[in-house]
Amino acid sequence: MYKSTRVETEISYSDQKPGTSGLRKPVKTVQQVNYTENFLQSLLETVCELEPTNRKLLIGGDGRYYNTTVIPLIVRMAAANGFKELIIGKDGLFSTPACSSYIRLNNCVGGILLTASHNPGGPDGDFGIKYNVANGGPAPDSVTNAIFEKTKTRTFYNIIDPVDIPLNAIGETVLETDQGQVSVRVVDGIECHEQLLGTIFDLPKIKSYLAQNNICITADAMAGVMGPTVHRIFGDVLGVDPSHLIRCTPLPDFGGSHPDPNLVYAAQLVETMKSGRYEFGVAFDGDGDRNMILGKDGFFVSPSDSLAVITANLNCIPYFAGRKFAGVGRSLPTSGAVDQVAKKLGFSLFETPTGWKYFGSLMDADMISLCGEESFGTGSNHIREKDGIWAALAWLSILSTRECSVEEVVKSHWEEYGRHFYSRHDYENLSTEQGAQVMAAVNSFTSPDAAIPQMGDTEVASCVNFSYTDPVTGDRALNQGVVFTSKTGSRVIFRLSGTGSSGATIRIYLEFYSTGGEEGDVQDILNPLVKFALQVSDIRAISGRHAPTVIT
Repeated sequence: MYKSTRVETEISYSDQKPGTSGLRKPVKTVQQVNYTENFLQSLLETVCELEPTNRKLLIGGDGRYYNTTVIPLIVRMAAANGFKELIIGKDGLFSTPACSSYIRLNNCVGGILLTASHNPGGPDGDFGIKYNVANGGPAPDSVTNAIFEKTKTRTFYNIIDPVDIPLNAIGETVLETDQGQVSVRVVDGIECHEQLLGTIFDLPKIKSYLAQNNICITADAMAGVMGPTVHRIFGDVLGVDPSHLIRCTPLPDFGGSHPDPNLVYAAQLVETMKSGRYEFGVAFDGDGDRNMILGKDGFFVSPSDSLAVITANLNCIPYFAGRKFAGVGRSLPTSGAVDQVAKKLGFSLFETPTGWKYFGSLMDADMISLCGEESFGTGSNHIREKDGIWAALAWLSILSTRECSVEEVVKSHWEEYGRHFYSRHDYENLSTEQGAQVMAAVNSFTSPDAAIPQMGDTEVASCVNFSYTDPVTGDRALNQGVVFTSKTGSRVIFRLSGTGSSGATIRIYLEFYSTGGEEGDVQDILNPLVKFALQVSDIRAISGRHAPTVIT
């Protein structure tokens, strides 16, 4: 019999407010006395209050450092707080999209994911605790706010005696506790999601196309949780040579790399694609929800263009055949490329704040079927998370149906819909004060009597601080980014990121729309907008930086 104990705590914490997608902190922060217990008890209590009958909870993570320490802790605390069925991914692994699939298809109350997504791992890296609700999507603001309020005055946590759950073997362990029986099941963290993807895409058709045309593809899992899924779907199902699937073993520190699939941190894949050996390449982030698509010779598909191309080629994906397409959603900073597609094809379009949770209510209300963010996230209403492997298979479906290259698909899209030259400049690891100063500087131009400089050779038509009202729930999200829009439709957006674990990251989004077939380097074309952004923000003087940390 496992005894339940109420542990009184002397320390509560005031810094446990979840960000865009969960609580993210440096490992050393979450290792403080009772820090993790403080947050978990507040989370578990909130779930019990909101869902008083369902006690079936999923637990998993992206394999990062400290996961295997916290998973047994969650088991012990969940059992002490009245949960009756706990489902854990084998080896503690559950990608974010697989988690969403499992929750939705198995009637879970929700899931606790131990992930900091694309943030670095290891003892000196970051750790994250994220809660997904019963629809499979990230907890909305109302839930995370309730958790946060509890954390600030926490005085105890509940826990049962230590337990030994073998995470490396699929099976069930039944715990006899003073709270009743608790079933702890270790399951295949890939199978459920793999089966769902098999109903969305014609995988035999893709396999045949690759084999018959001798097309080589490669994938980089960046030592994150998507590695086993890449081997299962790309290797076993599509017949891709396993030697072409790189960094597919999940590592606690992601091999010392930054598991963010962009042109800087996925440079290994970029160089591999530049060799000309592969027709298609994709990289995934630490928890498997983000993706970067590359064509032969390193042709880069911006995430904004990726969303637009997939939307314009829905007929290539069996899931959408004969199914009502409700509409498409994009985050505020994502370029307007998909707007042109929606306008031409007569689809509804929704512009939301950054954060996948804002798409969830729209999908639940059948208002959108497809959505994406410029931060390398794409997905559909098959789940309530962005889905890296789904995006890769969507592209392979397009290529196998149209029988042309990635570059040909994108360039033909530009010819039809125009091109949105787009880039994001990130200033990472600023101090909190520096981040606040930059945002205060650009916010000053939202005043009606502010004198706004010209954006290149055109006048600025508007400057607003973006706010959003959810059309389904009525929830309001304020201060989501400062948007400068020129009279010709160019945009410069400033946003304080909510995915960092400490300090501040300022993201500057630059967008120039052209129907005139402009050619040239993207950064050169956007240079007038860069000069404008530096002028209105004074970010170089405030930060002491002469250049962004990352340009994508």
